Amino acid sequence: MQGSVPAPAFTGLRALADCGGCAAKAPAELVSLLMSATAASSGPLSQVLVGLMPADDAAVYALDEERALVATVDFFPPIVDDAGDYGAVAAANAVSDVYAMGGSVAFALAVCGFPAIVPQQIIVDVNRAAAELIAGCGGSVIGGHSIRCPAPVFGLCVLGFVHPGRIWKKAGAQAGDALLLSKPIGTGILLSSRAQDAERVAVASMRTTNQAAAAALHATARAPHAVTDVSGYGLLGHAGEMAIQSRVRLRIDSAQLPLLAGAAEAARSGVRTSAHRRGGAAVDAAAPEYADDVTAAMRALLLDPQTSGGLLAAVDPRDVPQLEACGFTRIGEVLAGGPGITVR
Repeated sequence: MQGSVPAPAFTGLRALADCGGCAAKAPAELVSLLMSATAASSGPLSQVLVGLMPADDAAVYALDEERALVATVDFFPPIVDDAGDYGAVAAANAVSDVYAMGGSVAFALAVCGFPAIVPQQIIVDVNRAAAELIAGCGGSVIGGHSIRCPAPVFGLCVLGFVHPGRIWKKAGAQAGDALLLSKPIGTGILLSSRAQDAERVAVASMRTTNQAAAAALHATARAPHAVTDVSGYGLLGHAGEMAIQSRVRLRIDSAQLPLLAGAAEAARSGVRTSAHRRGGAAVDAAAPEYADDVTAAMRALLLDPQTSGGLLAAVDPRDVPQLEACGFTRIGEVLAGGPGITVR
């Protein structure tokens, strides 16, 4: 008599995905094709303040003269095994796009897909951690949708508000601006190293939202000229988007880049993510020029896909000391010409 095939044992969330976090982001070329096809099929709406052409970190829809709705959705496969960390990191990553547009978080809807092998309590813990983080941002998770799927995915559709006249965009960087970054980079390489200490460092950074960084930018005497958050295309990919949309050249000083503890050592030892070198169309279009002394390890860190990365901002140099006191690091400057990127 033939016996039944035993169900596979659950060995952890990360083992169920071949790529996790923002490293799982679709190639930039595919994203561009999808946006073009969608935009071509959409009718004009005068209330759309930020849409697909050009695309930014989130969509913005005018409600009245004082309020506009900021909307974004972000989800990905598990980047760690701990359910609480997975939920909190996914939530921090999702709210980042609202903060990058200058908005505040209002509420969120959960996007939840897990295979049957995952214990229900783990799924509950993922969702609870995400809800707690959203509450810490002043919002609430008030709905969502869950499905069964072969590989786990989790994230959120986040809605927020911004004043129509105070929206931050990727475009707008001006020659003479200072280029600042609110968080160290290196999460992708640290997680790929599979070392416990490295994972703890990466998770601590990824669980930290950009709420305080956005508040610091709001508190400056002059509004930032351009802002974006650093995620799956790495610092160089998202800097490239800013350079292209602003039609400027960004000069990045690699010696000033803030790096997470252990990231430089891991990069020098050859650790790379599955998405290594996939900076995408923005990197190609920005045609980065590297100084001779920029090492292969530093180039890998510049392209390292970040999950829940920091805010990259082009600001008036007079506001730099105030922002540095709030945790930002000056990593370069904006030059006339371009679009392009120079790394020295």
